[in-house]
Amino acid sequence: MVFSGTGTLTDTHNTIKLPISWVSEMTRIEHIAMIAHDMGLIFEFLGVASLLPFLVLVVFREWDLVLPMATAPATFLLLGYAISHLPYRDIEPSFSITISAVALAWLAIAFIGALPFVFGLNMSYTDAVFEAMSGWTSTGFTMITSLDTTPHTLLFWRSLSQWVGGIGIIAFGISLHRKTRLSLFRLYRAEGREEELVSATASTGRRMWMIYLVLTFAFTGLIMLAGIPLWDSLNLVMVAIATGGFTLHAGGLAYYNNPMLEALLIPVMLCGAVPFKIFFFLYNGKVRRMFQDRTVMVLLFIAFIGSLITSLDLFIFSDIAFLAALRQGTFMAVAGLCTCGLANSDPHAWAVIPLAVVTMMMFIGGAMGSTAGGVKVNRIIMVYEGMKWWFRRFFVSSRVMVPLRFGGRTVSKELSEVAISRNLLVIVMYVLTIFIATILTLHLYITSFRLEEVVFELVSALSNVGLSVGFISPASPVSIKWLFTLLMWLGTLEIVPVVIIVMGLIKGIQNDLADNTPPEHL
Repeated sequence: MVFSGTGTLTDTHNTIKLPISWVSEMTRIEHIAMIAHDMGLIFEFLGVASLLPFLVLVVFREWDLVLPMATAPATFLLLGYAISHLPYRDIEPSFSITISAVALAWLAIAFIGALPFVFGLNMSYTDAVFEAMSGWTSTGFTMITSLDTTPHTLLFWRSLSQWVGGIGIIAFGISLHRKTRLSLFRLYRAEGREEELVSATASTGRRMWMIYLVLTFAFTGLIMLAGIPLWDSLNLVMVAIATGGFTLHAGGLAYYNNPMLEALLIPVMLCGAVPFKIFFFLYNGKVRRMFQDRTVMVLLFIAFIGSLITSLDLFIFSDIAFLAALRQGTFMAVAGLCTCGLANSDPHAWAVIPLAVVTMMMFIGGAMGSTAGGVKVNRIIMVYEGMKWWFRRFFVSSRVMVPLRFGGRTVSKELSEVAISRNLLVIVMYVLTIFIATILTLHLYITSFRLEEVVFELVSALSNVGLSVGFISPASPVSIKWLFTLLMWLGTLEIVPVVIIVMGLIKGIQNDLADNTPPEHL
């Protein structure tokens, strides 16, 4: 018995005519079942990964955290087992269903990841979900007020969530499969990652995982050269290479007061912000290709110019000594561009101009296919090339074909317009989201913070940065905490999947209303 594409159910004896809407609904259910199966496998992976903090628990003998820490892996494993064993047919799911599933999965992961904070620190569920969302999205805001007395196990849980979330939960899941299906790569693309990052083999996913591990351990040894203990070095590298921002102490990097540490963290953050395919070049011995990559060159150029401008502005407008301004401006500008929440100064004490420069750096963010957030350097390059292409067409006859060259190849007019429009759409949606969030925040929270500081904080949330002027804190209203949680979720998905979910819900409601309308009213 099979379905035809015209709404006909056929077996060897009978042919049954069904409404097209029924066939469409059953097809949608099949697609959802396929995605649910794969997401169940991802949850099972997270359940296994969530057992790693138990090693820290044993080392530091924090036995009272056994049950609180068991809540996350137990929930991940049970939920993953349940949905991965639902009956399904191995088909290619629609992209709209795929990205909707990924968006909802990120919410579920944050809600489950909050459980250790609720039962281990007695945090409110709002604060715990905020903390977990900040972790999995590699943002860096925190609701924990006493980091210096927080158990080591929970501190490592925060670092681990950023480390896994930075490279992408789906990317890690790909490495678990001997033969990776197309549906998993649709899930990977739905995370806002770069398609070129992984190929159609699970072995590539495993190599990506191994490179990530090697970089983490290598940089940990590098940071220890600055006199930082192994425990602190490992956690700092985990969050820096994931462009996160969680620290082990309430004072952040200021706790160490170590210029060498800050200098060594800069290349770690930059490694997290460049496309991961660069490390495949290094893995295969193609060092020259790394320095020929235009995205890397533009990223490093923006980092240099942004650091220079921020340092000079701090020296001129914030009355900070030159060497201190250079130290703060360079680190904060790079951290902003790499969307890493590690900070060596308090931007609340800055003048407006350097604050605005770092805000722009956070908005731009790192490269596609990296652990960084923001609108991505690639989009800025594409829009810049598109603007030049559009203006060149104004000065020639309409009969003259003006090609657009991007990425070393000529792109057709139709593909050029689609590519530019898609990238502009994301940038415009980011700007609109920040504008709407600013209006909402000013209505929900009467505060003494300046407008530019509120915008700085909102951009930091939407770009998954975590740099803060102190606006968002444990003392903030519940409504503001949920708004920032929403922004972090939107940022890690690049907004589009959430818009598709909302549009799907509206369309579904409209269809239901139409189906339930009596014929005489149609």
